[in-house]
Amino acid sequence: MAHHYIVDEVYSLATGERITLSGAEGRHAASVSRVRVGEHLSITNGRGLLAQVTVESVGKVDVELLVDSVAEMEPQRPAIALVQALAKGDRDERAIEAATELGVTSVIPWQASRSVSRWDADKATKGVARWQTIVREASKQSIRSWIPAVAELASTKDVCDLAASSSVLVLAPEGDSQLADIEFVPGREVIIVVGPEGGITPEELGQFRAAGAHLVSLGANILRTSTAGVAAIAALNQILERW
Repeated sequence: MAHHYIVDEVYSLATGERITLSGAEGRHAASVSRVRVGEHLSITNGRGLLAQVTVESVGKVDVELLVDSVAEMEPQRPAIALVQALAKGDRDERAIEAATELGVTSVIPWQASRSVSRWDADKATKGVARWQTIVREASKQSIRSWIPAVAELASTKDVCDLAASSSVLVLAPEGDSQLADIEFVPGREVIIVVGPEGGITPEELGQFRAAGAHLVSLGANILRTSTAGVAAIAALNQILERW
């Protein structure tokens, strides 16, 4: 499998053009991946541009590339967003990493009532930056041409407000719907809400239901906060014909 790199500052490319892979990506390609002259790679700007390139020369901290072909990739439709409750340890991070690999369009950190992890203003800034790094690296691993957006920390009210324009699916063992039962509006964004380790409180479930969200059960087994959203995204990729 060819190595995949992200070049944020590139907005367009043409076949036959030469480009320098520098900065952190260039150092990684030259020093860690140890790419070689003649090797074929792929690069993206994370906003749909995907180019196949050939290594022409390798320096200590950068790599010179020749563009072989260029494509503009459309984002997957319908869009799927993951609202992931903050969780202890790295369970929320594992969730968004796997969700990125499965094609999620955006991720939203949620400060749920039962979240053990709490983000104050300073932690929220650092936390969002950390999540951005995670989805970026997961996008490289899965060779994505669109990097998921990471939103600011959301409250329960913020998440409820999303139901006005999106199909919001709250994953809960006590849910009265199954994914296969949902009638999706063509083209409308689908938002999956995953609670923390202790689950979503009855008060929060009431707020979601009042806002028009669907309370969805994934079956008899109780999934961890790190796997519930991933399982739902995988199922939705089939139901919505994204796969």
